[in-house]
Amino acid sequence: MSEQAPQPPMSPSSNTPLHPRPQLTRERWDDLGGVWGFAHDDGDLGMDERWFEREEVFGQTITVPFPPESVASGLRATGYHPVVWYRRTLTVADEDRAGRVLLHFGAVDYRARVWVNGRLVAEHEGGHTPFTADLTSVLVPGETQVVVVRAEDDPLDLAQPRGKQDWEEKPHAIWYHRTTGIWQPVWLEVVPRTHVETLRWTPDVDRGQLGLHLRLNRVGEQTLRVRVRLSLRGKRLADDTYTLEGREVRREIEIDPLRLRAERKDLVWSPRRPNLIDAQITLLDDDDNVLDEVGSYAGLRSVGVRDGRFQLNGQPYYLRLVLAQNYWPESHLAAPSEEALRREVELVKELGFNGVRIHQKVEDPRFLYWCDRLGVLVWGEMANAYVFTPEAQRRLTREWVEALERDYNHPCVVTWVPVNESWGVPNLEGDPAQRAFVRGLYELTKSLDPTRPAIGNDGWELVAGDILGVHDYSLDGETLRERYSSQEALEHTLRGVQPSRRNFYLAGHHRQGEPVMLTEFGGLSHAPGDSDRWWGYGTLPDTDALLARYEELLGAVLDSPVIAGFCYTQLTDTEQETNGLLREDRTSKLDPERVRAINTRVSRFLQHDVLQEIHALADERRLEQLRAERERETLAND
Repeated sequence: MSEQAPQPPMSPSSNTPLHPRPQLTRERWDDLGGVWGFAHDDGDLGMDERWFEREEVFGQTITVPFPPESVASGLRATGYHPVVWYRRTLTVADEDRAGRVLLHFGAVDYRARVWVNGRLVAEHEGGHTPFTADLTSVLVPGETQVVVVRAEDDPLDLAQPRGKQDWEEKPHAIWYHRTTGIWQPVWLEVVPRTHVETLRWTPDVDRGQLGLHLRLNRVGEQTLRVRVRLSLRGKRLADDTYTLEGREVRREIEIDPLRLRAERKDLVWSPRRPNLIDAQITLLDDDDNVLDEVGSYAGLRSVGVRDGRFQLNGQPYYLRLVLAQNYWPESHLAAPSEEALRREVELVKELGFNGVRIHQKVEDPRFLYWCDRLGVLVWGEMANAYVFTPEAQRRLTREWVEALERDYNHPCVVTWVPVNESWGVPNLEGDPAQRAFVRGLYELTKSLDPTRPAIGNDGWELVAGDILGVHDYSLDGETLRERYSSQEALEHTLRGVQPSRRNFYLAGHHRQGEPVMLTEFGGLSHAPGDSDRWWGYGTLPDTDALLARYEELLGAVLDSPVIAGFCYTQLTDTEQETNGLLREDRTSKLDPERVRAINTRVSRFLQHDVLQEIHALADERRLEQLRAERERETLAND
């Protein structure tokens, strides 16, 4: 067995495609993106007419994984089409049937059924989370295999977790064109009959351990062992072998305590130093034959809250986030390319933010990979429904659990937010059932992941949460200074002013030392040339005025002694919502260096932790390294 260090999902200087599931990779996988047959089914006739057995009904083509509403799909069909169908053929070598042939879907919005050769192989509900179909038993030897997908996405179903997707036919206010059907990668993978199904990494910085929970797809027919090799930049950290008990193994892998103490800054993950531990997992039988081998990675870091402050790796850390819709004009919720996902992360860093709040969307794992690798913190958020019904509660809870499981391993994810601004729970103050639901989501989140802070409902009407998120779209710095100038002013603002005209404290809730953050503010735009496509919280006449007001708002926030972090609205223009720092084509409205200088000013909140704050901000060298890395890639690719 080779002792070569395991490779990351994609070499940064390589043209090799990034694996669509970066936390559990195998060398062999086939991307099924590209041209598929396509059909709208506005009358919902396809099931009765057995379209999964027919070819002639697929009279159109679509480019997967782009939604049919988008230009990138080749269709741009933006009207109401609640049911759509896909069809394509593929070839599977007969020798591959000795193992298992798996068909993976990154995300299909909203309800999916999958047939292969006319036989149903998978059903899934949830527009942002993955699912897998095992095709092995339905493959026809020596034949071309036929895959058919039916996707149902009712635009008028407000109990469906839809996020910012508009229920009206045309986008209005802060809602956008819909994303129906397949919008994340589809890929085929051949795996051994017994194989690694899931991996879960839990870092413990204080104890110098990395927790591993590995699960197989089935109980082996003999005693199996798993070899775990961990390395950091090619240097070995651990090489251990464990015997499996049934389908699972749980271990705490020790990191050399002397090395951790001596090289802490080079081992621990942070935005300044995004150190990633590469992992190679090998499944072995009694005779040391390799049954399966997968690659993964982890970040050794801790997050939490204490004494009214957010903490990263046991030290106070000031959050400088930007709200990101991660929506592209040509492809909607789907990224137009792998490069676009990476570039989005780079833009966040270049503007001086240390994190991003993905808004009303469960983002593609490849985006989280680049946040892990380049060093950007992420607040993970669920796409919400718009009504409070038993069905809406079941749907959101089920999909949220799947999102938590999918993204648990990413060190970049530091906070969970299941509900935003009481979306889907419009009467939190008056309805005990709605409060119980939000409180239950918070408790469920903490039970599934006790390692991260969580906020039951972000923005207003605090029911339960480790952070008190405030949404305040005041348009001048003087108002923000007045509202957040002291603890007394803060309490008056929350109890008396109520910036969002909502009661922040519900059912007798009293603050228990939660950090207070402005998790939405700003939303500034300048007067656009096309007034029909404009929407923002405040309008400035030109870019000079926009920059001056931005500096005024950020200055007020950074001067506050009670604000523990912020999230500015927003990173990019998105359809008619033109309040981004960047245009929708990702070009800058403002001088990026000026924006960066504004964003990275030392905050008053951490004035007693000036050294820590300086360290958190001292990432200029890292930014230069990223730029140099990009230049080397460009030269190599040319």
